[in-house]
Amino acid sequence: MNVEVLTPRHAAEHVVEPLTAESAAIGHVGIVGAGQMGNGIAHVCALAELPVVLLDVNAEALGKALSTIGKNLDRQVNKGTISADAKAEALARITTSGDYAALGTCDLVIEAATEKEDIKRAIFKAMTPHLKPSCILASNTSSISITRLGAGTDRAEKFIGMHFMNPVPVMKLVEVIRGIATDEATFQAVLALAHKLHKTTAVAEDFPAFIVNRILVPMINEAVYALYEGVGSVAAIDTSMKLGANHPMGPLELADFIGLDTCLSIMQVLYEGLSDSKYRPCPLLVKYVEAGWYGRKTGRGFYDYTQTPPRPTR
Repeated sequence: MNVEVLTPRHAAEHVVEPLTAESAAIGHVGIVGAGQMGNGIAHVCALAELPVVLLDVNAEALGKALSTIGKNLDRQVNKGTISADAKAEALARITTSGDYAALGTCDLVIEAATEKEDIKRAIFKAMTPHLKPSCILASNTSSISITRLGAGTDRAEKFIGMHFMNPVPVMKLVEVIRGIATDEATFQAVLALAHKLHKTTAVAEDFPAFIVNRILVPMINEAVYALYEGVGSVAAIDTSMKLGANHPMGPLELADFIGLDTCLSIMQVLYEGLSDSKYRPCPLLVKYVEAGWYGRKTGRGFYDYTQTPPRPTR
């Protein structure tokens, strides 16, 4: 959904102030995690003429990421939104590595790993000894406390949430989330970077799941409950929301696109963080994740993607 959000409380904050020396220094970006989100962030940074280090411990993931970026850039060339030269130059700006030492020259590092707090904490612990003191750290987390993540690093004042939407090259929104310790220079630097990437920013408070997923994922969870309780089939639920609410994707199709494991992780963060029974993950969602049926990325979720067109699994 291409929804651009500005909350009235923060509207004034979206006029980017003149760059400070610190914010002007963001000229080299590191991205940790070469999956769906990481390769998309690398794509938009490279197109914005920023040198990028894309880091992943899995060499196969790095190769797949470069292939995906190339295909997505080709799509933009074919649409006429960028030139073939711009594609070649963007690809040339991306270097890959499996060694955290490669992040040593970066002015900003964005963590884009799986939505598990223990994994993110381990990544920050491993990378921070290799970073220069002025380097800003950002997490692309879609739900986890920025304050808590930042407190586990050596630079809580330079730690911030920068939540991109999927697919990153297409979606215009970036949620920007300040932790309780995040300083103003870091906040302004990240707003400036988002604008350089031609994104619209929405400032969210540091509460579980922020804005987009606080609203979106419970809707998906409710759709899974409707399926679980027999209110409607997969096809009926998705058709109803597409044609009855004018959604571009039905909620179950969207869940498969996001990843059912990610949806479950977000619901667990909401349920544990807010202690409200309305955020209890649907048992059917838990069952699908236990089965390894995560959606499109595994070939099966609420739809079976080994068939064309995909067939509902219930």
